[in-house]
Amino acid sequence: MDILGPEAWYHDRVRVEFYINERSFKERLQLYFIKNQRSSLRIRVFNFFLMAVSCTLYCVRVILDDHRHIACHGCTPKNFSNTTENWWGLLWVNRPVWLWALQVSIAIIMLFQTVLMLYLQHKGNICQQLMSITRILEFLNTIPFIITLFWPPLRNLFIPVFLNCWLAHAILKNMLNDLNRALQKIQTAFSQQVIILCSMLLCLIFTSICGVEHLERAAPGVDGKMNFFQASYFVIVTFSTVGYGDIQVNVWPSQLFVAIMIIAALVVIPIQLEQLAFYLLERQKQGASYSKHRAASEKHVVVCATCIQADLIMDFLNEFYAHPHLQDYFVVLLSPVELDNTMRLLLQIPIWSQRVIYVQGSALRDQDLQRVRMDDAEACFILSPRNVMDRHEADQQTILRTWAVKDFSPNLPIFVQILKPENMFHVKFADHVVCEDEFKYALLANNCLTPGTSTFVTLLIHTLRGHEGSDSDSQWMRMYGRSSGNEVYHITLGDSKFFGEFENKSFIYASFHAHKKYGVALVGVKKDEEDSEIQLNPGPKHIMQASDTCYYFNITKEENSAFIFADSDPEKEREHKRKDSKSSLHNEPSSSSKIHSIIASVGTLAIEYYHHGATRQHGAPTESRSDLLSRQSQSQGSMAIELQERRANDPAREALVTGKPSTSSGRNLLIPPAGEEERVPGRRRPSILPVLEIMSSDPEDEETGITFTAEKVETEVDGDIEDIKVWDAKNESDWMKGYPPVAPYIGYTPMFSHLLANPRKLCCLELDQPCSHSNHHCARDYNWPNNSIIVAVESTAPGLYNFIVPLRAHWRPKHTLKPIVIMVEKRPDTVFLESIAAFPLVYYMIGSIESLDDLLRAGILQADTVVVVDRESSKLAEEDYMADACQVVAVQTMFKLFPSSTIITELTHPSNMRFMQFRAKDYYALKLAQKQKLSFVHAYLKGKLKSNVKGKREKERGANLSYMFRLPFAAGNVFTASMLDTLLYQSFVKDYMIIFTRLLLGLDQAHGSGYLCEMKITTDDLWIRTYGRLYQKLCSTTFEIPVGIYRTQMQSDSKSELSVTIDDDDQSSTCLSEERAALAELVRSKMKKLGLPESDYDAEATEKRSALSYVLINPGFDTKLELDDVIFIIRPAGGPNASSPMPPRRKYSTRRPKTEGEKREEPQGSMDTRL
Repeated sequence: MDILGPEAWYHDRVRVEFYINERSFKERLQLYFIKNQRSSLRIRVFNFFLMAVSCTLYCVRVILDDHRHIACHGCTPKNFSNTTENWWGLLWVNRPVWLWALQVSIAIIMLFQTVLMLYLQHKGNICQQLMSITRILEFLNTIPFIITLFWPPLRNLFIPVFLNCWLAHAILKNMLNDLNRALQKIQTAFSQQVIILCSMLLCLIFTSICGVEHLERAAPGVDGKMNFFQASYFVIVTFSTVGYGDIQVNVWPSQLFVAIMIIAALVVIPIQLEQLAFYLLERQKQGASYSKHRAASEKHVVVCATCIQADLIMDFLNEFYAHPHLQDYFVVLLSPVELDNTMRLLLQIPIWSQRVIYVQGSALRDQDLQRVRMDDAEACFILSPRNVMDRHEADQQTILRTWAVKDFSPNLPIFVQILKPENMFHVKFADHVVCEDEFKYALLANNCLTPGTSTFVTLLIHTLRGHEGSDSDSQWMRMYGRSSGNEVYHITLGDSKFFGEFENKSFIYASFHAHKKYGVALVGVKKDEEDSEIQLNPGPKHIMQASDTCYYFNITKEENSAFIFADSDPEKEREHKRKDSKSSLHNEPSSSSKIHSIIASVGTLAIEYYHHGATRQHGAPTESRSDLLSRQSQSQGSMAIELQERRANDPAREALVTGKPSTSSGRNLLIPPAGEEERVPGRRRPSILPVLEIMSSDPEDEETGITFTAEKVETEVDGDIEDIKVWDAKNESDWMKGYPPVAPYIGYTPMFSHLLANPRKLCCLELDQPCSHSNHHCARDYNWPNNSIIVAVESTAPGLYNFIVPLRAHWRPKHTLKPIVIMVEKRPDTVFLESIAAFPLVYYMIGSIESLDDLLRAGILQADTVVVVDRESSKLAEEDYMADACQVVAVQTMFKLFPSSTIITELTHPSNMRFMQFRAKDYYALKLAQKQKLSFVHAYLKGKLKSNVKGKREKERGANLSYMFRLPFAAGNVFTASMLDTLLYQSFVKDYMIIFTRLLLGLDQAHGSGYLCEMKITTDDLWIRTYGRLYQKLCSTTFEIPVGIYRTQMQSDSKSELSVTIDDDDQSSTCLSEERAALAELVRSKMKKLGLPESDYDAEATEKRSALSYVLINPGFDTKLELDDVIFIIRPAGGPNASSPMPPRRKYSTRRPKTEGEKREEPQGSMDTRL
């Protein structure tokens, strides 16, 4: 080719043309008239217009017709008698020339198009196409007009042009199909059928009117003929079966025509109505569409789910509409599954039917996403089906839905619920993601160490009003219901009245005084900096700035609160506000007189507090801090005592230093009662130091060398000193703190934890199988100093890793770590075992909670807590609510065999928690359940009666927790994953809720953020007396912030009708004793068989309920502390240098007695004594 040159190469190239068959004249016409959707649609619209014009011209001809001139064009009219029929009137009509010209023009166009379409659509037999009804009508209404061009006398010939309405009807059907295809007009089959039915009825009526009018032209006389209006009246009255009889037909052709039309109507209309009813039922199944006009003027959110379950949707609706500013939102439900009868009835309730729209469709189809107006939505919630066997498949469906929504609407906020943590990385791009297994296991882990954590978090993430239980006669229900209204709120410090006065003060100082003055618990803060994170209790070194975002617990947010002063004079109120803004800078009391302040929520909530401030008189001499401190003794005890006594004599000084409102008369609550120090001989009186504004902020303190640090106020106590020798390590280098070497799944964020320097062999992880490294056969052979935690699961999953990590968090002291025994029914895979091998004191064993032998080998007698996780295989029960049957019965058996064990159970359905630790003769629980049912029915009926009431009444309605007062839930002994659903829903209003909860549960670790832990009140701590004094004690020493109380009280402590336990009769008591003895004998025989000492089993434990437990979130300042109260506290990151202000005590249970000379052995890794 190079020799021949470039020209030869060019001539060898061949040009290939494609689709040459479409370049013929016929193919081009077919492309324009038939194949091209848009052009064919235009042609059909034009034809429809021609048909409508031809019918209109016919009506004009009828109205202008003169019955007296009946003859052909140019002929002389004939006279007919008034007694005989004029049959020539059926053949000839009076048609003006201009009208004839218009009709001929239309006929020429129609005939040309008819012939052209026959040419283009010709396939097969031409006679079959010519004999079709459509072609016959077209030829009937066009060819006669063409003939009149060549034979003028036929210009007055009657031509049934009104039959063109049926041609228009056929064109309309085809045009609707073209609209759907070409213009993407979303018309449902139901709407098309309605249009076609209306068109057919209109054609039938129009044909009957024109036919009757024309046939009546043959009636004798002029008065016997009908005009167009009379014919219309007659046909409508006849078709409606009224038949007044004032107008009637006179000739037999008219009578025959009317009979034929009535028969046709009786045949055609029912068929069309049947199709219409079918499409109507199908449309009801598929739901409606969210209209474009409503989307432009109203706000809505879309909820995508595989199946619409009543419990799931009602939880969402109750939580979503519990927020006042969401009352005008619409909720659009998108699901591929048809609604069940229960959900149909719920959506017919007026309160939901007006703002909840159901659409049957798939999130993977753009057409369905367009039906719900996903582009115009405010947010999209993608929920996973919980009650499914294969949770991985459910997550895969959720992932595809998330991708489809993101592809369709990239800027739409997406809220995703995922089941398995290993699938989270697929939806990391979503704005908010909640992983059920991740939160579930972290919550259960915290519940083992801090009892009631599940209840604490559940109430915190639900929107309640704090009115629950207010009408109860039981004191605990009123306190519990009142505190349940606390939620997490946020506000900028510069815009806050709660915290604005604490600018340039320490976080601890602001938290204590905000709770003392307003009853709110400041628990976290976020700096106004780039990439800043939420910090829970950042400690005293954090100085509050005006731009900081404060996170606090309260009944209602500050924006819904009003600060109402008692001064009735408006000028005094304005003067008070001016003084308040100035005094806040100097930490002075905010008013010069006694002010009764009320923090009232907008609506019905009101919290009243009294602020009695003592103001220092202007010019009054005051004693300097150096003079005051010079009198203090060098010893720590005498300094604190004299300081408190000095403040008691100087209330103004007390109000200035501590911010505590005090009076000159009466004993200060922060000082223990007189004579308290004499109660315990040889012990000094405890004291509580003030909470400082900033650490060592006063120069005079630095000059005197006295600083109010925790080291100088440690309480000297006698008593139970921690036996740290039980954790003496053989080699301290076996333990360390660091990040786990093996990640359990993709996307996991490593957490700083207690680890073994050398991970154990996989054979050593199995608890009851001896290996070359150990010869233990059961949990008791390990002789752990601390009681263990048993978690029973059906199979191991990566989510279980989140149960271990919070229990091995780096901030937990080594001597408090409890062994973890994973009882699994199926053998774990190697990947899971490798991920837990680096954690100390973590074991697994193959077994089931239904086997007594497995429970004894797992060490249930040496366990503090047994956690029973929901079984995935039970999701496919024939009856939906029977999914928990196996779980409930197995736990009840454990409760019968080991009544003293603490069992935490996860259920599928919250309604089944009433069966947990069921006692048939527990009259207290039965009466409580009956009272709850009556309250629920009353609330339901009240909601039904007031469902159409909006405004303030609507805002008073909160989320509904039907199981709130169930004793197992209040005690934190039962948990369902559905409790976490509201966490995702609340994120729409509070975008920080997921991050906040993760920090609270230890799923995330932010720099400088604290963590949730617990502290138990003992007899040595009762001198503190009140929750407010404890708040000050913790803030001034260890800088910890209390946020709640887990209280256990005896039933006899409550003075209510429901708090009295009705003892069983003698016969039932005897039966229970015999049953208890038989069960004890069964357990002992099993223990003897396994070689376990029978003395470990407590045979005297009773199943009767002697106490009840509940959670108080952010209790009041004056709430009395009780013995065995467990305090929820948020400890600062790293912790202070000082020890806890409470006396040290053993952190592990002493249910298992120690014997002399017991050998403690840990096969792999041991602990040192350092915290």
